[in-house]
Amino acid sequence: MTGGFPIHLPVMNTLRDRHILLGVTGGIAAYKAAELVRLLRTAGAEVQVVMTHAAGKFITPLTLQALSGRPVRDELFDPEAEAGMGHIELARWADAILVAPATADFLARLAQGRADDLLATLCLASEAPLLVAPAMNRVMWENPATQANVDLLRARDIAILGPEAGEQACGETGTGRMREPEALCADLQRLFAGNALAGLQVLVSAGPTQEPIDPVRYLGNNSSGRMGYALARAAREAGASVTLVSGPVSLEPPEGVQLIRVQTALEMRDAVLAEARQADVFIATAAVADYRVADPRSSKHKRGDGPLRLELVENPDILAEVAALPEAPFTLGFAAETDALERHAREKLVRKGVDMIAANRVGPGLGFGSEDNALEVYWQDGHQSLPRQGKDRLARALVRLLAQRLGRNPDQLCTSQLHAQD
Repeated sequence: MTGGFPIHLPVMNTLRDRHILLGVTGGIAAYKAAELVRLLRTAGAEVQVVMTHAAGKFITPLTLQALSGRPVRDELFDPEAEAGMGHIELARWADAILVAPATADFLARLAQGRADDLLATLCLASEAPLLVAPAMNRVMWENPATQANVDLLRARDIAILGPEAGEQACGETGTGRMREPEALCADLQRLFAGNALAGLQVLVSAGPTQEPIDPVRYLGNNSSGRMGYALARAAREAGASVTLVSGPVSLEPPEGVQLIRVQTALEMRDAVLAEARQADVFIATAAVADYRVADPRSSKHKRGDGPLRLELVENPDILAEVAALPEAPFTLGFAAETDALERHAREKLVRKGVDMIAANRVGPGLGFGSEDNALEVYWQDGHQSLPRQGKDRLARALVRLLAQRLGRNPDQLCTSQLHAQD
């Protein structure tokens, strides 16, 4: 029997911003690697192709380089890359390693723990999940030596995806065809659909609020909402049921997340408090305006009507209100600071009575509107730095830390599903 899933992709895309190391070995099915790279890139993954020398006889490195946007690696002793221990760097870079196609020879070398080329070495040197998609003649697949190697690899928790039955390039019919690229992409989607937060209700606030001055003007800030949306997506990927309360942003809602749109701080407060009583976790990334106009004008203020004087009143502190609820959810707040980051963040942690604070510096190239960010995360007796990276990857790192603080397994991926039988 073969392993894997139906060909259709799951609803939720979990490949966005993932690092996939795709190994290609020397079989006729190597031509399918081009379509696999295209599908992975379309899903938002970054793909690094590593080929064996034999694979280059079936498909050119230039083709895969053009599709992946990265130079293809095929040499263990590459003078430029190995100056910085390049194979170790690649092994650490990967979120998952998929070998497709995986020949009988490669399965044998993998079972023996060989490190005689770059791809085999990477498989030994990486702690990332390892998946292989066998492809070979049906007799080679059925050979007891191949089956013994496959059994050994399964026992080591290496996912065997396929092979499929059907007509083969040699003209025979039987089991040995490489699993189709669409199905392999779906397998990787399933791999990352973790369940570290399974069974939890997570509430996320995101984006700015807009406090009206008159029908066409408002007080606001530069928040893009990207970090909050990335956290909602990451929590959903980790298995949580997620509700996202969002101020005005120009972002697509994350898949599988309940979205509540609001505009003002008071609207956000009402929406958050209505949801917080059922939530297990509240992640407050919204940049809520500290003040609102006491008496917004009902008509547009015209130039020449004289000075515009605004009386501002303080908005409610939504995070502190949620933290003070009788049965409050676990609260994770954010602090955007320009200086004395740790002091201000820890003061906010105590003042608002929250469980964790994720603090970031704001300024040129960081914080509001940027594509990436860095966080310093504090709790009562601890601290962890999350280095600068894309906001999707940063959100996943923060969700991992959150799961750890909740006593969950932050590394829990759905690897068991990859061993299911068709």
